[in-house]
Amino acid sequence: MRVYVPLTLPGLAEAHKAGELGPGPLTAYAVTPGLREWYVSDDIEELEYAALNRAAAASLRLLARAAGTPRRRVVVAVDVPDQDAVADPDEVLDASALGEVRIARAVPLSRAAAVHADVDDAVADVSAAVDALGAADHGDDDAQFVVDGAEDHELLWFGVQEIPDIVG
Repeated sequence: MRVYVPLTLPGLAEAHKAGELGPGPLTAYAVTPGLREWYVSDDIEELEYAALNRAAAASLRLLARAAGTPRRRVVVAVDVPDQDAVADPDEVLDASALGEVRIARAVPLSRAAAVHADVDDAVADVSAAVDALGAADHGDDDAQFVVDGAEDHELLWFGVQEIPDIVG
């Protein structure tokens, strides 16, 4: 199963140094039954893109909790055995949990298929989104518009061998 693990740049640097994503448990995003029902598509590429976007939103939340961290969202796509990615069976009842899975232990970075990350031109919008996230969570429509502005930036695809260049 392909899962998408949200990180920050320092988290990616740490994973690269350690050779693994972890320690467990890890929160990741994948094509779960709840995500399928919510997205209403049978196209696996569209569903995986939706899971990637859920992970990007989680990366934004990680940035909001990490003052001083470079404001670039990072998601690592890794392949794990299906039984290692456990979804909450009640995820359909909680929209914020759609696509969310738990992985009990660290995942070797050798299982990574790609890294998705913001490029420099997204930093201003991502920074503004981080600053607006709390207000958006409390129903402020203007703040939600700012958060959505970060989502307008597509995460770019990078090969795993490019991690040293990404973390610079």
